[in-house]
Amino acid sequence: MEHCAAVPSRLPDGVPAPADGALPFAARRELGRNPFGFYVHVPFCTTRCGYCDFTTYTAQELGPGVSQAAYADTAMLEIRLARHVLGDQVPPVETVFFGGGTPTLLPAGHLGSILGEIDELFGLAAGAEVTTEANPESVTPAYLERLREAGFTRISFGMQSAAPHVLRLLDRQHTPGRAVEVVGEARRAGFSHVNLDLIYGTPGESEADWQASLGTAIAAGPDHVSAYALVVEEGTALARKVRRGELPEPDDDLLADRYVQADETLSRNGYGWYEVSNWARGTAARSRHNHLYWTGGDWWGVGPGAHSHVGGVRWWNVRHPAPYAAKLHAGESPAAGRELLDPAARRMEATMLGLRLREGLPVRELSARAREAAGDAVGYGLLDRRAHDDGRAVLTLRGRLLADAVARDLTD
Repeated sequence: MEHCAAVPSRLPDGVPAPADGALPFAARRELGRNPFGFYVHVPFCTTRCGYCDFTTYTAQELGPGVSQAAYADTAMLEIRLARHVLGDQVPPVETVFFGGGTPTLLPAGHLGSILGEIDELFGLAAGAEVTTEANPESVTPAYLERLREAGFTRISFGMQSAAPHVLRLLDRQHTPGRAVEVVGEARRAGFSHVNLDLIYGTPGESEADWQASLGTAIAAGPDHVSAYALVVEEGTALARKVRRGELPEPDDDLLADRYVQADETLSRNGYGWYEVSNWARGTAARSRHNHLYWTGGDWWGVGPGAHSHVGGVRWWNVRHPAPYAAKLHAGESPAAGRELLDPAARRMEATMLGLRLREGLPVRELSARAREAAGDAVGYGLLDRRAHDDGRAVLTLRGRLLADAVARDLTD
């Protein structure tokens, strides 16, 4: 769940997308102005976690006519479609991110084939970042070595917690100690950049449980940690338990306390925050793919339910693997719908996402009303006074706890 293009189970409203996937000339004209990446969604999971609302399917949910074994070949059909649609204007690919689901349920060779197709048709930039998500139980040392041989440079493991009772409530299948082991295995396989994902605020998780999870993650030695507040998403098993009164809703004040606890602990141990939910040991350890999302870059999302963005056009694919494959095999785009972002919408998104970054936003790029709101936010201790005096809107720790509210105040 590290990537912010995680594929939710409900697609937004929009207008129909053309069957051939063609993009407006104005969108294609912008290609090359921003970094370009690929997101590859692998929608398979062994079991469904109770809190998850991403577009994922267990073997029992897939139904007939869908094969994990054929998925890589189907994904490569969409990569070829992307090449046809984007033409020669697209720059070399800076980042590739395999998310899910559990990408590492596919053989390492299949992931390598998808990456190879991207390289052959588009070209990977020198020093490109290539990341995959993985569950700790879904990989072995030999598997990790094959990923490195295929060109993967970064891996993100879903640890979530070190407390067995928290993992059980979240329906996570791995044992608490496996996340520590797998970081070492990834290091020995040659991965220089390793992330651990954590979740805080699970019902029944104590302050001591959360501190133990942070300590265990740090001791494992990753150079990047992501920490997210538990969100009760509609349609999930967790939401049904909350609705029935079996579990309490996460408490906002408690979530804020857990966030501060995480920031203080990670900061003491050499991890600096660079985005509200992400901490890294140095600039090189930061997720370049996520930075592409946060700064308005362009990317093509491959897979069922995957979202894409090029030059102010955003589109999303059909959700289920069966119609996704059928459309591609028929020579059609798998896009279910799309939207054209007007300049005001693009400015709003740039503000909402950019403010979450450590470098913040240039105050001069805000409207007069938003600059006034930024001054008020400084007075309330939500924006850093020194950064504001230097011409930037940068969240304080208190501001990070209210990031969405601050961002809304700074948008037109």
